[in-house]
This record gives sequence, C-alpha cells and structure tokens, in this order.
Amino acid sequence: MNNPTPRTISIASGKGGVGKTWFSITLAHALARQGRRVLLIDGDLGLANVDVQLGLLPSADLGAVIAGSMRLADIVSPYEPGGFEVIAGRSGCGDLSNLSEAQLQALMTQLDTLLPDRDHILLDLGAGVGGSVRHMAAWADMLFVIATEEPTSLTDAYATLKLHSLDKPGGDARLVINQAESYRGGDQTADTLTRACVSFLGRAPNVAGTIRRDPNVSDAIRRQTLMLQRHPNSPAAVDLERIAVSL
Repeated sequence: MNNPTPRTISIASGKGGVGKTWFSITLAHALARQGRRVLLIDGDLGLANVDVQLGLLPSADLGAVIAGSMRLADIVSPYEPGGFEVIAGRSGCGDLSNLSEAQLQALMTQLDTLLPDRDHILLDLGAGVGGSVRHMAAWADMLFVIATEEPTSLTDAYATLKLHSLDKPGGDARLVINQAESYRGGDQTADTLTRACVSFLGRAPNVAGTIRRDPNVSDAIRRQTLMLQRHPNSPAAVDLERIAVSL
C-alpha cells in the first residue's frame, strides 16, 4: 500500500446497526496486540456505546470536555483487558451531536495534543452524515467506511464517501464490507459501491476487506468481552485481524 501508516483513523458508516462500534473496538484491540499504543475515542456525541460494549463505567466522558470542565487528557481511561486506552462518549445528549465549528475545532486541537504519546488514535463516529461526523472524519489521516450487503447500508455508505470527498479531496478512505455471507458476496458488494463512486465521484475508495457474518460477534458483545480473546479463531476475528495487519 502506498499510503503511509495512518496514525489517526476515523470509523464511520452512515447507517447505524452495521457493526461499526464492534469493528472499532476490535481494531483497537488488534492493533494493541501488535504492540502499538492505541487510544479509542467514542466520538458518537449523542448515542455513545463503546463503554457499554466493553462493560465500562467511566467517571467522566466527552460531555465534560464539551462543557469545558475537563480536558481530553483528563478522561483517558486504560482498558487493561485489551491493552489500549478509551475515552467514553456521552449518550442521550443530542446537543453534542451538532457542535459549532469553534467547538469542533477546539476538540480537534485537544486531540492533536494526545497524539505524540500514541501510535494510533481511533475515532468511532456516530451514524449519519451530520456536521460533527463530517468534521471528525476529515480530521483523521484515514477514514474507514463500514457497510453491509443491504441496499440501505450501501446508499448511506455512498453518501458518506461523497461528502468525505468534498470535505477532504484526495483523502484516504477505505471500505469494509461487514456481516457478509461470504467473501464472494462481500467482493461483489464492494465492487457495486466502488463502481458507483467511480461513475459519480470520479474516484473509488480502497477496499480494505470483507468481514464474514459470524454469530460469535453477538456472543462477544452480549458478554461485553473482546472478540479476539473470546473467539480468536472465528471467521470475523480472522478477517478483522487481516485488515489490522494491513495498516
């Protein structure tokens, strides 16, 4: 791959319910297992759930940072089972999902100060294509767009890629097909979307890979455990680790 190793990575989907947060958590864990220093930030400023999937009870979250009572560096929590760090988002505060340009820029400035001590900062963004999501996606070196084989997911993934191409022309966007019935189905889905991008945007995203549908994902989420620990040899775990190694 010609692109340099991305240090800041945003993960978006457009549509909710496609496994974006699971992907973000498991990618953070996979990178940490490679010996990298990783900080995972729940950037869903309205419906955060990284802490829920990990079984965490954070004492502070992004809401305190937005309110100005704390700094990002103050709310970093180590997640020892995974060997990475976490910053929790804030659920149930819709006002956080539509921050002003000045508030977003202040948040990004604080994010920059966290980078020197880490190899990667991962931002699990909220669903949709609102202003906050677009701003945080454009801040990162690279954007993962998570989609499934469902037509509605592809439509929303295309919208995400289109807006990202406007916000960050020439940016490094990579497509992941999640919950695929097979590699062949995932490849066909990715081909459909990339051809649409070439036709209407003049440029296609790189295809990072396909993650096969795996009932063990639901088991790990339900038990609030890490996929690579509980089911390390399952199809989805193997597929995601292949993507992580490519970074």
